[in-house]
Amino acid sequence: MQLFDRTLGDWLEHWAKVSPDKEYIVYSDRDLRYTWSQFNERVNTVAKGLLALGVEKGSHVGIWATNVPDWLTYLYACAKIGAVYVTVNTNYKQNELEYLVENSDMHTLCLIDGTFESDYIAMTYEMLPELKTCQRGFLRSKRFPKMRNVIYLGQEKHRGMYNTPEVMLLGQTVSDQRLEEAKKQVNCHDIVNMQYTSGTTGFPKGVMLSHHNITNNGYLTGEHMKFTADDKLCCCVPLFHCFGIVLASMNVLTHGCTQVMVERFDALLVLASIHKERCTAVYGVPTMFIAELNHPMFNMFDMSCLRTGIMAGSLCPIELMRQVNTKMFMDVTSVYGLTETSPGMTHSRIDDPAEVRYTTVGSDYEFTEVAVIDPETGERCPDGVQGEMCCRGYNVMKGYYKNPQATAECIDKDGFLHSGDLGVRDENGNYRITGRIKDMIIRGGENIYPREIEEFLYHLEGVKDVQVAAVPSKKYGEEVGAFIILHEGAKLTEYDVKDFCKGKISRYKIPKYVFFVDGFPLTGSGKIQKYKLKDLSLELLAKQGIVPV
Repeated sequence: MQLFDRTLGDWLEHWAKVSPDKEYIVYSDRDLRYTWSQFNERVNTVAKGLLALGVEKGSHVGIWATNVPDWLTYLYACAKIGAVYVTVNTNYKQNELEYLVENSDMHTLCLIDGTFESDYIAMTYEMLPELKTCQRGFLRSKRFPKMRNVIYLGQEKHRGMYNTPEVMLLGQTVSDQRLEEAKKQVNCHDIVNMQYTSGTTGFPKGVMLSHHNITNNGYLTGEHMKFTADDKLCCCVPLFHCFGIVLASMNVLTHGCTQVMVERFDALLVLASIHKERCTAVYGVPTMFIAELNHPMFNMFDMSCLRTGIMAGSLCPIELMRQVNTKMFMDVTSVYGLTETSPGMTHSRIDDPAEVRYTTVGSDYEFTEVAVIDPETGERCPDGVQGEMCCRGYNVMKGYYKNPQATAECIDKDGFLHSGDLGVRDENGNYRITGRIKDMIIRGGENIYPREIEEFLYHLEGVKDVQVAAVPSKKYGEEVGAFIILHEGAKLTEYDVKDFCKGKISRYKIPKYVFFVDGFPLTGSGKIQKYKLKDLSLELLAKQGIVPV
């Protein structure tokens, strides 16, 4: 294996020459297909259109959209001319949007209509009222002085905004020579993508990632799963998140295979796409795999074409991984990391024994150094001793945008990025994630790690999914709360749950409170926001007239 010094544009043009007629992007539900050469040509036209709009090297271009067909077009167009592609969470509301636009110094915003619960067009007009009266290309916002353009990703026209056909028409007025000159200014160590941390704690921060960061992380990820140009990857995770843009898209980009896209997650559409396109791999967070396995039409689709995939984004239940392996015929792997590490730090390999893939997140990525460090002493922990997961290497971010203090707090003097996650390394060099430092429940001086209890409760018949979090307690400081989603038709009481625990786990680990819920609070990328469970517990207890003691 090796690290490449190629930009995103270099990789795209490589495959456009090597396999021009091979399918690159497929939307099975609408039978939309681009070959590598067709896609590269479209990217070049959009890139020239962006140049015509004043986008240049270092400009920040935002994308606020689900996995629509031109999401990747604009990514590669920006990459070719040296612009920075800023991903916007599809769940953002007005205040969050305005925070990101201001914090990122956004020059151009690309967007769709919205989602079923958010009107992106209306929110953009509220943020930029000048759009309704200004001529396109002449936007001057009092609140957002860096903003110059808004582009609608579609055919429709909106006052003050360009649409994609118009951008492509503008692209035809720009010479190929000008595009070539812009491309020559781009280096693989330039920042190409800025992803905002999902905000599970505190205000989101802009994570600056280079071509070198993300293409190599995608390449090594694919190597761990033995990807070749013959593979077809079903991508149903959001592209605005590192799971989608790096582990999926950069894997496909560096291996020349096919990316079967799902615009927004729908379990039935995922199953149908795998069946129709004969996908060899599929990715997802645990909640996605749960939805697929439990879909009433699951048995109607042929999953035998699958061979591998990734389950990541949150701690993966061991029993769920076993079910995916058995029912979806795939050797599922698990990646651990965070946006700040591009994102992969560790990855279980497809050749690892099943129990390694089920119970660990594998070993270090090549060309990185992962260390388990004692949060209090700063010393490395020996194998088998829990500490903070830290990493240094090619995959570590360039830093947080306009936030050197937060960068310094995250990356220490030795170059190790501190994750805030707790983990253990075993004698074979594989890691287990035991929880987040801030997720730890401290009950009367006893440290309790939610992961352990979640894995235990997952074996209780009727439990579909479970999360464990702290519930405030006057007596002990914190108590254990279990939030459980039941399988359809299953019936359990809190006493059933507690009886299942008695004699099997330590008494202080048995949930004091059991809540049966329909779902968990999630970030836009599908991560569970554990800190919100604490507030939810107080609401549910109040409805029952219970005051925590």
